[in-house]
Amino acid sequence: MSDASLTEPNPVTESYHQLHRGLGPVNLIMIGIGSIIGAGIFVIAGTAAAEHAGPAVLISFLIAGLGCLFTGLCYAEFASMIPESGSAYTYAYATMGRLMAWFIGWNMVLEYLVSASTVSVGWSGYFVSFLHGLGITFPPELANAPISGTSFSAIHLSGAIINLPAVVLIIALTVFLVVGVSESARFNALMVMIKTGIVILVITFGLPYVHVANLHPFIPPNTGTFGKFGISGILAASGMIFFAYIGFEAVSVAALEAKNPRRDLPIGILGSLAICTVLYIGMAVVLTGITDWRTLDVANPVSFAIGKISNLGWLVRWVDVGALVGLASVVFVSLYGQSRVFYSMARDGFLPPTFSKVHPRFRTPHRGTVITGFFAALLAAVFPLDILAELVSVGTLLAFIAVCGGIMILRITTPKAKRSFKTPAVWFVAPAGVATCLLMMASLFRSSPDTGSRLVLWTVLGLIIYFVYGVWHAAPSKWKVANE
Repeated sequence: MSDASLTEPNPVTESYHQLHRGLGPVNLIMIGIGSIIGAGIFVIAGTAAAEHAGPAVLISFLIAGLGCLFTGLCYAEFASMIPESGSAYTYAYATMGRLMAWFIGWNMVLEYLVSASTVSVGWSGYFVSFLHGLGITFPPELANAPISGTSFSAIHLSGAIINLPAVVLIIALTVFLVVGVSESARFNALMVMIKTGIVILVITFGLPYVHVANLHPFIPPNTGTFGKFGISGILAASGMIFFAYIGFEAVSVAALEAKNPRRDLPIGILGSLAICTVLYIGMAVVLTGITDWRTLDVANPVSFAIGKISNLGWLVRWVDVGALVGLASVVFVSLYGQSRVFYSMARDGFLPPTFSKVHPRFRTPHRGTVITGFFAALLAAVFPLDILAELVSVGTLLAFIAVCGGIMILRITTPKAKRSFKTPAVWFVAPAGVATCLLMMASLFRSSPDTGSRLVLWTVLGLIIYFVYGVWHAAPSKWKVANE
C-alpha cells in the first residue's frame, strides 16, 4: 500500500459513532500538564525527600524525567503512526498481538482509574485542611476511608464511614466529561492555568530564600536499609516521583478527538513533558532549600515549607488553592483517559459494547464515562491513598516498557511505514527507556514488597476476565501497519 496506511480488519470496530475532533496542540499540551502537575509535586515530593533521598530528590526528579523523556519520544512516534485512542494499549495491539494488548490495557486501569481514586483521596485531605483554615470543621468520619493500612497484613477498619469529599469530586468531574470534550477541555485549561501560575509564584518568590545549608548533605548517607537515603534512596524516590510525570501519556488517548493527531499528538506529549520538567526541578530546589528536608513528610509539603518563611505567609493560602485545583485536574484527566481506553478496548471486542456507545448529542462515550466514575468513586470512598498509590506507578511502568519495546519491533517489521515523527537515536532511546523503567520498578518492589503481590493479584483478575470474555470477542490482530 503506497500510502502506508493502517487497516483495521476487526469487524467489531466497523460501526461506531465518531468522537468529536475539537482538540488542537494547545489543548493537548494542557491535557498533559493537567495530568502531570498534581499529587507528585504537591504531596509525594515531600515524602520522597524526607524518607528516601533528602536534597538529592532533585536527582530523583531527573532520573524519572529522563525515563519519561525516552518513553515520550517513543510515544510520539507511535502517536504519529497510529493516531487512535487507547494509547499504550493500542500500540501494543499493533505490535505484540491480542494477549499483550489486553495485559497492557488492563494495567492501564491502574494508571487511570486507580490513579483518579488515589489522587481524589489526596484532594480530600487538602480540602478538609482548607476548610479548617476558614474555620470550618468537616466531620473526620465523613472525610476518611473506612479501610486503613499500608500492606495486606496491616489492613484494618479505621472507624470512618466514607471519604465523602473524594466521592463528590469524582461525581462532579464525571458530569463535566459526559457533557462534551470541548467544554471539558476549556474547564481543564482553566484549572491548568491556575495551578501552573501558582507553581511559578512559589518558584519565583521562594528561590531568594533558598539557603545552601539546607541542601547539606546533598546525598544523605544510607541508614543500612535499602531505599533509606544514599544511592538506593535516590532510586527509591525516583520510583515514587515517577508518579509525578506519568500524565503526559494522557495526551495520546485523545487521538480520536485531536484535529490533526499525526502532527499535534507529538507536540502535546513532548511539550507538556518539557514544561513540567522545568517546573518540577524549580519546585524541588525551593522545597528542599527553604526548610529542613527532614520535616517535609507532611500532607501539604509545599504550603508547609512556604509557611516557614514569614514574608511568604500570604502565599500559603494560594498554594493550598493551587493544590486543590492541581489535584482536581489530575483526577479529571485520569477519568478522561480511562473512559477513552475503555472505549477503544470495547471497540476491539475486549469489553462489552456499552463502553463504546457514544452520546448522540455530546459525542462522548457517556456510558463508559459513568461506569468509570462509579468505580473510581467507590475505590476513593473506602480505600486510603497508601494501598493504591504504588500500584499506579507499577502499572504505568509496564505500559511504558511495552511502548519502548513496540517501537523497536515496528522499526524491524515495518521500516517504511509513514512516520510524521521519528524517535531520534531509537536504538539507544528505546532500550534506555526500557532499562530506566525496569530500574524504577525494581526499586519499588525492593522498597515495598507488597507492591509485587498486589500486581500479581491484579494480573490474575485481568486474565480471568480476558479468558472468560475478551478472548472470545476480540480479533487476533487489530492493526496492520503497512509499508510504503
